[in-house]
Amino acid sequence: MIWNETKECMSRDELTAMQSARLVKLVDYVYHNVEFYRKKMQAVGLLPGDIKDINDICKLPFTTKDDLRDNYPFGLFAVPNSQIVRVHASSGTTGKATVVGYTRYDLDVWAECVARCLTMAGVSKDDIIQVAYGYGLFTGGLGAHSGAEKIGATVVPMSTGNSKKLTTMMLDFGVTAIACTPSYLLHIAELLENEGVVDQIKLKTAICGAEPWTEKMHRDIESRLNIHAHDIYGLSEIMGPGVACDCRFHKGLHVCEDHFYPEIINSATMTPQTVGETGELVFTTLTKQGIPLIRYRTKDLTSIDYAKCECGRTSARISRFKGRVDDMLIIRGVNVFPSQVEAALTEVPEVTPHYMMIVDRVNNLDTLEIQVEVDNKYFTDEIRGLEALTKKIGHTITQALGLSAKIKIVEPQTLVRSEGKAVHVIDKRKLY
Repeated sequence: MIWNETKECMSRDELTAMQSARLVKLVDYVYHNVEFYRKKMQAVGLLPGDIKDINDICKLPFTTKDDLRDNYPFGLFAVPNSQIVRVHASSGTTGKATVVGYTRYDLDVWAECVARCLTMAGVSKDDIIQVAYGYGLFTGGLGAHSGAEKIGATVVPMSTGNSKKLTTMMLDFGVTAIACTPSYLLHIAELLENEGVVDQIKLKTAICGAEPWTEKMHRDIESRLNIHAHDIYGLSEIMGPGVACDCRFHKGLHVCEDHFYPEIINSATMTPQTVGETGELVFTTLTKQGIPLIRYRTKDLTSIDYAKCECGRTSARISRFKGRVDDMLIIRGVNVFPSQVEAALTEVPEVTPHYMMIVDRVNNLDTLEIQVEVDNKYFTDEIRGLEALTKKIGHTITQALGLSAKIKIVEPQTLVRSEGKAVHVIDKRKLY
């Protein structure tokens, strides 16, 4: 919920006025403190005074991940390093790492935003929460940790790397909440089931993020662990986890709009989409000091809803993500998103959410193989041939993607489980 100083729920008009004032201040701030933005604005003849309110945001230039890489490591910082109290960075596996810096004020805002999200998920000072995101340069661990401490919860800084120890402590400590990736939580569910102790845990709530997940995966997590699972969203360039989260009604993720202004654009035309239309999510950091970003293109595909939620919150809600612009694969001329494959597999009850897409090129022709795990309860002696199931999956995939794929059925718990972001694509064409 977005609150004003009197702790009353803000109206849309009040929030817009706040956003306008903060945008005007932000533009003046970056113009005088970040050479990159000053040059970009001057290139199109913009001065800080040309930005009067939030409606003028469309006059401002976009920022991309390549801009951060081109200014590696500290070229987009707006304050001297003496005011930066922490840095985080991406892995850099797809290029030079993107580095972000935080002032003490930035960390306080971040903790506040994560605290709002955890509160939406029902976490309070009475809870014991395991933070099983990675700590270190990745923002997930320390971000969730700070937010949990902000609301007074007891934090178990579990990180990743020892799943057996995690399940042991979950039982011994009476853990009631966990923050981790959804794919890792499914792995934890498998371990608990194999140990026969699911009915002994006290877990009530999960706050999952860092990767997209389907509604079926959501339902699987909730039913297998008998908990409520919530979707938290963030990215290091904007802040980290805590930019948005869904409430108990699960009808979109509430954005912390007083700090992060959302837009939805058409990636081809770079123009705004109408409310409800799917497009690329763009964020402007309205209050960030260390590395403020204007109109940052997230590459995430979603839509936005400004209607008041059933929970009473008035903040804008972004829908479950449809995929990412840069996750798109072009296979034999067809645009394919991994999320399409995952959604298609949810229609086949015999398989698990674990899959791997392997794209290759043979004799100048693109090939697609999809490895899919069979659910343990369906993997019996009678169906080890799996020919009928293979055809069923193949037909479902063809209908969803518009192209055929080779389907390879694998035994339960065969595909590698990730303790961080799940990897679903191996594109061998990039190796040639």
